[in-house]
Amino acid sequence: MKRPLHIWLGFAICLGVVLAAMGWISNSVLRLDAAESENHRHAILEENVRLALWRMDSALAPLIAQESARTYFAYRPFYPAERAYSRMFAELDFGEVLMPSDLLNRASPLVLLHFQFDPEGKLTSPQVPTGNELDLAEGAKITTWQEVATSRERLCELQKQLDRKQLIVALQNETPLPAATLPPTIQLADTLQLGVQQLQQQVELNPNEGQQGAQQNVQRQVAQTDNNDQFARNSVEFNKRAQSTRLGNGYRGGNDLQYANPQAANPAAPNQPPGNQPMANPPAPNQPAFGQTPAKPNLVQSKSTPPMEIREGVARPLWIGQALVLARRVSVGGKEYIQGCWLDWPAIRDWLATDVIDLLPSAQLLPVAVGEFDPSARRLAALPVHLVPGEVLTEPAPYWTPMRLSLAVAWSCVLLAAAAVAVLLAGVVSLSERRGAFVSAVTHELRTPLTTFRMYTEMLADGMVRDETQRKQYLATLQTEAGRLAHLVENVLAYARIERGSLAGRRERMTGEKLLSRVEPRLLERAGQADFKLVVEATSDALAANASCDASAVEQILFNLVDNACKYAHSATVRKIHLMVERQGKALALRIRDHGPGINVHERWRLFRPFCKSATDAAHTAPGVGLGLSLCRRLARDMRGDLKLCDAHPGGACFVLTLPIEG
Repeated sequence: MKRPLHIWLGFAICLGVVLAAMGWISNSVLRLDAAESENHRHAILEENVRLALWRMDSALAPLIAQESARTYFAYRPFYPAERAYSRMFAELDFGEVLMPSDLLNRASPLVLLHFQFDPEGKLTSPQVPTGNELDLAEGAKITTWQEVATSRERLCELQKQLDRKQLIVALQNETPLPAATLPPTIQLADTLQLGVQQLQQQVELNPNEGQQGAQQNVQRQVAQTDNNDQFARNSVEFNKRAQSTRLGNGYRGGNDLQYANPQAANPAAPNQPPGNQPMANPPAPNQPAFGQTPAKPNLVQSKSTPPMEIREGVARPLWIGQALVLARRVSVGGKEYIQGCWLDWPAIRDWLATDVIDLLPSAQLLPVAVGEFDPSARRLAALPVHLVPGEVLTEPAPYWTPMRLSLAVAWSCVLLAAAAVAVLLAGVVSLSERRGAFVSAVTHELRTPLTTFRMYTEMLADGMVRDETQRKQYLATLQTEAGRLAHLVENVLAYARIERGSLAGRRERMTGEKLLSRVEPRLLERAGQADFKLVVEATSDALAANASCDASAVEQILFNLVDNACKYAHSATVRKIHLMVERQGKALALRIRDHGPGINVHERWRLFRPFCKSATDAAHTAPGVGLGLSLCRRLARDMRGDLKLCDAHPGGACFVLTLPIEG
């Protein structure tokens, strides 16, 4: 018992080491697989964040570019067209043609209000005209009273949040550029003078045309010239801004244009009523009344007026309290203004979140204060806003990844190998134990008849047995022991031939009656030797059935069963052994039944195992080595039949041999 225990202990230690190594490897592989999955998810998240930032910045670019490219004089409700890029913030002269600002009637869904701080710190908005400008805007139907009232409320609210000094501090890191200057617009004035002279010549050539018609032609020609000039100035503005952007200096150089102020008094616009035109100063004594056409308009640029210096900074997005503004510094003639717009942050936030909902469904945009550092680099370039991506809805990774599949295959191979080694080791140990038990049992089985042979032969050889009857009895005992040894040797040799696969029995078709007549005499003889009576019972269809079998193998199987019944049921009161032959479908069943104590339930599992009887069992039970039933089953299955223990007959042991029927 110690040797198998040592074997199994060594196997358990080796298996434990292998399983521990596999467990460590599996843990490492699973951690690597989880890290790879996490890296893949993180890569998808970062890619979605990058695309979302790019998409949001691209969506905001037109808004930022549009607000940054606005001219400095667009932050007044009205401005004189002839003074663009010159004395724009000076007092209005009598009779000047006013142009409405683009911001007066433009309602952007993302901009709440445009505003301007003048050098004195006063906050105004082009959407909130006052005085004559309000009357002019409402009279020309440029805006409505409701729109102005809404803008005025927003201006009051913005005034509570904005602080001019705070804006200046936030914008003071801008480095101003030298102001660009342009010569006075002499060419423009010459063009206007040439147009007026041509109109006067047309009037002289057509004396029938009235003075009023000539004046109207002059006004239309001057208005058309002003429109052409405005287009030219816009082109120059665009080119200068594009050039400044390409230089990358951070300032919009297109607004650094300077023009001399033309001292001209243009008539009112044809479509605007004269009474709605704002008038900053009363008319001079030598000027006509408001709304009348001057007798001789002076359209020639005064060459003595010096150019005005204009500087514009870049519009920067800033958080001032809870307000998100685009602000810039503007210097006009040495006076500094702050211009910008109040952005509708909730609308922008919802708009941007909707725009990237396919990439980041739970994304959030949070304000970033001035100077605050974003370690994750998830800040928009257009606005001081930090992107919180939230959870990204990615496709769930398959459970059986290549690593997990390889690991499962490795574990399966290890477990199968361990199971195979365990089964092989168990078979080897069991075979070793059965061989030891067989040697012990055979030794015991051989010792008894050999002792009998030695003793009886010595007595007979020395002439010690003189009685003839006793002599015959001794000779019969020697004959019985010789048959017992022959039967034992025959079983062992037959089992050895089966194990080697060299048992080549000759099967033939034989009726049940012929088979029974073949095996019955030997069975009767063995039962008679044990003082038992063999009772044969057979049905007519069983006797007529043709069974495919080896008659000698069937005889050996039935003889072993009868021999076991004689040995194990020797204490039975009913001294009968039944042999019943019947047909069961396509099989011929032969039953051997006794009236002995039967077979213990705990012994049935090893009943058909070879060499299952030890020397101790052989000493306390009937003689034998535990090979007969195993041999009988092997012989039965070799004939395509079977041998089983039947439980249908209580009170004894019953074995059933089935043989195939042909035909």
